[in-house]
Amino acid sequence: MRTVTFHIKRYDPAHDAEGSTRVQSYEIPHAGQLTVLEGLFYIQENLDASLAFRYCCRASICGSCAMYINGRYRLACQTNVLHLHTDEVRIEPLPHMPLVKDLVCDMTDFFAKYEYIRPWLMRSSEAPAKEILQSPADRHKLNMPIDCILCGCCYSSCPSVWGEDHYLGPHALLWAYRFEVDSRDEARKERLPMWDNERGVYRRHTITNCIEACPKELNPTEGIQWLKMAAVRRRLFGKSR
Repeated sequence: MRTVTFHIKRYDPAHDAEGSTRVQSYEIPHAGQLTVLEGLFYIQENLDASLAFRYCCRASICGSCAMYINGRYRLACQTNVLHLHTDEVRIEPLPHMPLVKDLVCDMTDFFAKYEYIRPWLMRSSEAPAKEILQSPADRHKLNMPIDCILCGCCYSSCPSVWGEDHYLGPHALLWAYRFEVDSRDEARKERLPMWDNERGVYRRHTITNCIEACPKELNPTEGIQWLKMAAVRRRLFGKSR
């Protein structure tokens, strides 16, 4: 049977000095249809039970298994080893993120910034007696941002995040955009000050790493540029849309 070698960056806070990582290699059988996540399961169940990684849905919709695989941001459950065209697979945790253990990163700041922009529908009027309808055109505006699975790839890849701890990040700003363009939301005045500042859209420098890194092929740059224009409209004309 064909084999493939996984070279995994390891870190164990119980034994390794802070910031010190090492690479450990494992050879595993490869029958042809093996995803990177399945390979990690094989290692954990048969070779090394101490290996730590995150996963949940196994269907590329939760974002939990985002990793840096062979020099690219990928979802481990979505990455077929056969499609990497090599028998040497290097697996690392998301770069520029604090490590918990092995391939597990600390996502505390990531989710705190996401929650900061209040990522839920907010209404100032009374709760409607029935569902709030949208036109096809209004619904179309949500097609791109609602596919964000909060995997952290864009956040990890963003130089503005590396250099500024308080920058909200492309994920939070994409979700701010998602509610700004939602015709059912009525909290524009409450949300605008959250991202219309140096911590928000003006910290971004349009490097577009987030577009290249996104495993769902989304475009956070598009949403952030829209938010900048919305901020200008508010300042000049008193309206955000």
